[in-house]
Amino acid sequence: MLYEGWDKDYINNKDLYLDLFDKVMQEDNEQSVEFLEKKIAKYVGRKHGITCNSATDALYYSLLCYDIGYGDEVLVTDFSWISSASCIKMAGATPVFCDIDIDSYHISFEEIQKKTTKRTKALIYTHLFGHMSETKEIEDFCKQNNIIFIEDAAQSLGSIYHNRYAGSIGDISSFSFNHNKVISGVSGGGIVLTDDDDIAAHLRKLKQHGKNKDDYELLGYNSKMLYTNAAFIEMRFDRLDELQEKRIKIANKYHEAFKDIDVNIQIPDAGLVHNYHKYVVRFPNKEIRDRVKNKLDAQIKYDKPLSSNGVFEKVNNPNAQLVADTIISLPVHPYLEDDEIERIINIMLLASNELYV
Repeated sequence: MLYEGWDKDYINNKDLYLDLFDKVMQEDNEQSVEFLEKKIAKYVGRKHGITCNSATDALYYSLLCYDIGYGDEVLVTDFSWISSASCIKMAGATPVFCDIDIDSYHISFEEIQKKTTKRTKALIYTHLFGHMSETKEIEDFCKQNNIIFIEDAAQSLGSIYHNRYAGSIGDISSFSFNHNKVISGVSGGGIVLTDDDDIAAHLRKLKQHGKNKDDYELLGYNSKMLYTNAAFIEMRFDRLDELQEKRIKIANKYHEAFKDIDVNIQIPDAGLVHNYHKYVVRFPNKEIRDRVKNKLDAQIKYDKPLSSNGVFEKVNNPNAQLVADTIISLPVHPYLEDDEIERIINIMLLASNELYV
């Protein structure tokens, strides 16, 4: 079973896709990228949007724009996708891995306070799985300590917490349009969001060979978004609310079905609109998780803490390890059929009866 559903989206809307492709191929669509940048920035409430090849590039450029590099430390969660931390090493800085809050799976404020030093220049804050948490304490702490707050909103387009949109928090932020995201490009993609005119101008040069008009002012990169990709992302983005409503309905069915079994599920509080990039279930231990995973053929996101990867120095963060050992992700894309949802629920409930008695 595919977890993203974009194959079904194409089949169900094939005429729309083919018409758009035909239009893109016959017109000068250089402006399609600019339209997408403005649309995403306006939706989130940012002044500028700068597209690039990927959200990994977006995070990397965010660090470079603030001159973060050798000798600097950057605080980051120990439980996320590799890009949240690899961009730090790519910039020459040192990732400082912080443990997570056991319920939100987000970086722990206590850890942030404990691991901040005089060398700490930035924090990469990841909204994991589309979930959002209260960040005011962390934002205030960053301002008090001159720490750049970089919002890794790659997975959370469409999520809102107490009227604050994911991507609108902090000094700079980014989204991903990878194939597994709630809005996907046909060839991936990313976007950086900022309210700072100078940072935006620097980013635009940085992602396109350092070019400013007819002059190459600095060493830059080739990280452009293809016009065709921007057009397809915009078409899908225009249906964000419709697609998200379907994901929320599926998540609510899971909430109701699993409320009386011994698992941890993330039921959003009254102030949160959760985009359900992932629907995550946490089990009491790894043995039970693995047995249920095999019955469901479910995904594990992620199966080990970030610092456990060979490119980094291992850090002992017990909550990150516990979550890595005990969670699975259930399919939650908008094109799941009712019988597929029921099958997933029934397997979970049957596994619960077998494993907990």
